[in-house]
Amino acid sequence: MKVEEIRALSDKEAVKQLEAAHQELFNLRSRLATKQLVNHREIRRVKKKIARLKTIITERELGIR
Repeated sequence: MKVEEIRALSDKEAVKQLEAAHQELFNLRSRLATKQLVNHREIRRVKKKIARLKTIITERELGIR
């Protein structure tokens, strides 16, 4: 998900996306621990998605942009 797409979301939708990303990261870590994860780069992708979402949510709270 790109920054422009995240900015187009409403506040509630952004929070829902953040919760879904955290759940996805949890699932990926579980699969990694049980050696079922094939592509390790998925964890990095989801972490970046979480960081982007948190940044946009914080910008909105502080009134930046």
